[in-house]
Amino acid sequence: MLRELNVHILPAEGSGPAQTVLLAHGYGCDQSLWREVAQALPQARRVLFDWPGAGGSDPDAYDAGRHASLDGYADDLLALMAALDLHDAVVVGHSVAGTIAAIAAAREPGRFGQLVMVAPSPCFINDPPGYEGGFDRPQLEALIDALADGQAAWSRAVAPVVMGNPDRPELSDQLADSFCAMDPAIALRWARATFLTDIRALVPRVNVPCLVLQCQSDALAPMAVGDWLAAHLPVSRQVSLQATGHCPHVSAPAEVAHVLSHWMGWRG
Repeated sequence: MLRELNVHILPAEGSGPAQTVLLAHGYGCDQSLWREVAQALPQARRVLFDWPGAGGSDPDAYDAGRHASLDGYADDLLALMAALDLHDAVVVGHSVAGTIAAIAAAREPGRFGQLVMVAPSPCFINDPPGYEGGFDRPQLEALIDALADGQAAWSRAVAPVVMGNPDRPELSDQLADSFCAMDPAIALRWARATFLTDIRALVPRVNVPCLVLQCQSDALAPMAVGDWLAAHLPVSRQVSLQATGHCPHVSAPAEVAHVLSHWMGWRG
């Protein structure tokens, strides 16, 4: 499993027992986007990896049938945690990785000391009057259709919206390059699973301490989503970052690392 998911482990600096922090990247990305956050957490044992079909993962680790749903990715996360013999890890998931980790935590809560959900969304689809996900289903279908029509054009158009921070175009370029690096068929299949999955019914069964980190001006996950999660997770805290956009670990890694350092020992 370590080879299949291109796992890299950064040992903790200093003496004494160290907490393990597993950093999981979001849709269309790879572990490199966590680089600056990982470097800013030297007190922890940091585990970075690539989801099947992304980054430097083994091509044979991806299965079109199993990975058509987020459950398949949750299988991979639990297998990785078992391979590393993790039982009290802090799992930090960006965007859809937070959703995947929530599915895994509902299955095997004993492996999680804490789940940190960065810019999360249990459901991107609006469900009035009680839930504002940010999008109507036709909007998401159109987004997915546009990806099917042309990955490169889609990536260049979507990345600036996702990243935000228009005064720092190099960040959007980095994200667009990451989107373009994916196999088009995998990118499309993962997009469907990401944007059309609804785990709201599962959220009350995530019985681990959860920290919800939200950003200002996030085009994909409005503040109402974080409010909903905080109200429905059994044990949770909600932190509103100063960072803007959907990728604070890229645009504001120092702030994200500072918040993680402050909350890593929290157990509810």
